[in-house]
Amino acid sequence: MSEKKFSVKIHQLYRVIVAVCDLEILGKKFEEDNLELHVDEKFYKGKEIDEKQLLKLLKNAQTDDACFNFVGKETIEVAAKAGIVYKDHVLTVQGVPHALALV
Repeated sequence: MSEKKFSVKIHQLYRVIVAVCDLEILGKKFEEDNLELHVDEKFYKGKEIDEKQLLKLLKNAQTDDACFNFVGKETIEVAAKAGIVYKDHVLTVQGVPHALALV
């Protein structure tokens, strides 16, 4: 079985924004009721990394006063492992979890 991969893009604005998604949902759009979730490649497409690399990146970014944007089941699992996201704070659109965090 192959290692799970994630797409990570770091945006350098007035604060660092770390955008992470499960690779297989990159570029897709999900709709449910009045909610829409677009995993836009302009925002999320970046470096492809594995879970170990993602955990390390998230732990380091927490010290940089970063904002996080997570989309996808596996991404949310890793963000929870890193202590950034709590599962009861996750919004789900058409079965796809999404969470924002500010640390």
